[in-house]
Amino acid sequence: MSRLTLTSELLAKLRTELLKSGDEACAIMFGRSIVKNGRLARIVVRDIQWTTSHDYLERTKVAARLRPELVATVTQRARKRGDSLVFVHSHPFAMNQFSPVDDAGENVLVEFLDRRMSGVVHAAMLITPQVTLARILGSGEPLHVIGVGSQLLWGMEAPTEADEAFFDRQVRAFGAAGQDRLREMRIGIVGLGGTGSIILEQLAHLGIRRFLLIDPDVVERTNLNRLVGATESDIGKSKVQVAAAYATRINPSADIEIRRGSVLLAREAEELVATDFVFCCTDSQGSRAVLNQFAYQYLVPVIDMGVAIVVAEGAISHIAGRTQMLAPGLGCLVCGDFLNPEAVRVDLLTDFERAADPYVVGIHEAAPAVVSLNATVASMAVTMFLAATVGVPSQARLLNYNGLTGATRPAAISPHPTCIACSYSGSLARANEYPLPARLS
Repeated sequence: MSRLTLTSELLAKLRTELLKSGDEACAIMFGRSIVKNGRLARIVVRDIQWTTSHDYLERTKVAARLRPELVATVTQRARKRGDSLVFVHSHPFAMNQFSPVDDAGENVLVEFLDRRMSGVVHAAMLITPQVTLARILGSGEPLHVIGVGSQLLWGMEAPTEADEAFFDRQVRAFGAAGQDRLREMRIGIVGLGGTGSIILEQLAHLGIRRFLLIDPDVVERTNLNRLVGATESDIGKSKVQVAAAYATRINPSADIEIRRGSVLLAREAEELVATDFVFCCTDSQGSRAVLNQFAYQYLVPVIDMGVAIVVAEGAISHIAGRTQMLAPGLGCLVCGDFLNPEAVRVDLLTDFERAADPYVVGIHEAAPAVVSLNATVASMAVTMFLAATVGVPSQARLLNYNGLTGATRPAAISPHPTCIACSYSGSLARANEYPLPARLS
């Protein structure tokens, strides 16, 4: 199902404002439609036009009609920017579906908008005390509403189909509704090496069945000490191919798309717009920079993670791990000063540019890696994901791990109000209005 995404803060405010009186109420949102492979992947909402009493021709407990002048004004604004319009109204009464009156009103709007903004997808949203529904304007095709922030807000519960006997122990922890939510989500994993392969294994066991896996590399002999699901017979195969085969053995009904590519290329990173959540499991500063901005720009939450083992004079001196969620309201990797600008620059060079750059010397040296430490950080990341999606009661969205002491310490980063990646003045919810900091080829 295609998605309509907005920040959790805006979704919560929208529900409060439109349901606070006993009469129907309206608002109009502006967003960007993202189409992948000929199909709408998501509408990313950025702005909203709140209404006042003067904007209504009629407003009662069972009906609300906006003045044509307001519709014309917002249409003109949307046409100038290439935005999609999302027409929102409430049902304060017990009707958790669009009504025949809603259908008729949408048909009039579609006819009006087609004459002025041909080819642009628009949407309708319905807010009731129980649910938030959305659909493509005039078509009836449903849209999955997601409020994105440190805690994801769902427009409605997923349909119940889970095998509760199989997942009995999990259902006892976060309920049948949580299990159904996991079944419905599509997860992106970028990097299927030491941490990524473990993330995939755990998510498959949890009941996630839809994945997009991205990695440019093949299995090498030196990977086998930490690459879950790989054996010597897999040497030379692509990591995504091996990972998909392993996840399918765990869950034969899994729907897995694989891409042997790098998110350093914009076309690969943009494939992730058709996911609900992404795990960044790479050791590249460049790919981290791309996914950091992607999370806020397209309102697709990302969990970034890393493990560092420092060896000095033949002995381990430091073991550190970090797991951080990137979503609206949370400080990003730029705000936390976790990105090295020079390393990002080098990663984003083409092979030709790298060969010609006098400041690039040698190649990255292989770093120490141990499967148990990868598993520790991967487990922290998956638990953080469960906290953000199905209500596992953990508030931490940034965790630091000290492998020498065994201590795990939560932390927080305040988003900078003018951050290029995560602020409203930067790329937040701008979707395809901004280019990602990635190579075009």
